[in-house]
Amino acid sequence: MAYISFQPQDYFNTKLYTGNGSTQSITGVGFQPDWVWTKERSGVCDHHIFDVLRGATYKINSASTETSSADANTLTSFDSDGFSVGTNPCQNNNTDTYVSWNWKANGTGSSNTDGTINTTYTSANTTSGFSISTYTGTGSAGTIGHGLGVAPAMIIVKRLTGSAEAWTVYHQSLDASAPQDKYLHLNSTDAVMDSAGMWNDTAPTTSVFSVGSTGVTNGSGGTFVAYCFAEKQGFSKFGSYTGNGNADGSFIYTGFSPAFVIVKQTNASGESWKMYDNKRPGYNLVNNWLEPDDSQAEGTGSNQIDMVSNGFKARATNTAMNASGSTYIFMAFAEEPLVASNGVPATAR
Repeated sequence: MAYISFQPQDYFNTKLYTGNGSTQSITGVGFQPDWVWTKERSGVCDHHIFDVLRGATYKINSASTETSSADANTLTSFDSDGFSVGTNPCQNNNTDTYVSWNWKANGTGSSNTDGTINTTYTSANTTSGFSISTYTGTGSAGTIGHGLGVAPAMIIVKRLTGSAEAWTVYHQSLDASAPQDKYLHLNSTDAVMDSAGMWNDTAPTTSVFSVGSTGVTNGSGGTFVAYCFAEKQGFSKFGSYTGNGNADGSFIYTGFSPAFVIVKQTNASGESWKMYDNKRPGYNLVNNWLEPDDSQAEGTGSNQIDMVSNGFKARATNTAMNASGSTYIFMAFAEEPLVASNGVPATAR
């Protein structure tokens, strides 16, 4: 029987809800989340991201360079089976529809001293390969402990205080020869960029990731948050693919049936990141998407994928997902695994 040692929905889950314009508790997540990302589906409104280290009510917007700010009417608490929200229209406008993506780390955690820059807190879940860290920048190149025990495949860093800076993304597939040089901005449609100042020209290790002297990832006196993801067979996958420009598009093998997928074209600028999940609309084709780099309502139609038992398949010919010869990165989390008891992914006969 195909299995992994844990149930994917115990560590990641998408939860849809409808606003009531007052206060409400969103239940049915299945665990107490440590990272919650919400977006209104039915209208134009900011993406709001919350984590347990910064605390409830402290939001950051994935589509903006703005710093972290408190709003008592946003996410008001992390609860045992979900979270509670107030009256902020981006969380709870009456009759509007919303999506929340929820990850479990390890509570508030503690300081990690593995690197040359100690974290204020690191909440690390080595089972699911996800950690959250906060740290204070030094303005000089250094290393930061992530607590995962294996090298992260993807890192997202955001400056929270002081100057407004872009969201900076490391991904192991950006450049096979020197991935430590390359980065993307989560809040923009930019193509892949190259600067040793972001990651100090150093790939992450089993204990730390590196930062340079730039204000984006390590500005002196600034507070930062880092979300780190390690690949876990049967639960998460961080890879790349090349588009074929055909409606019978590229198939991307993950080893599981995806619950959540983000895709970004990397070789050219102008295309947004695309976010998909198994709840919107809840069946194939998955043609409902949101974009972390803008505040637009949920889109439908031309940016289509199939989520199948062992991966996903592009069903579009456009440049956002499947332009011929274009390169794309993705992150994916599982709904159901397709991994045998010996740890070897199942393959088609």
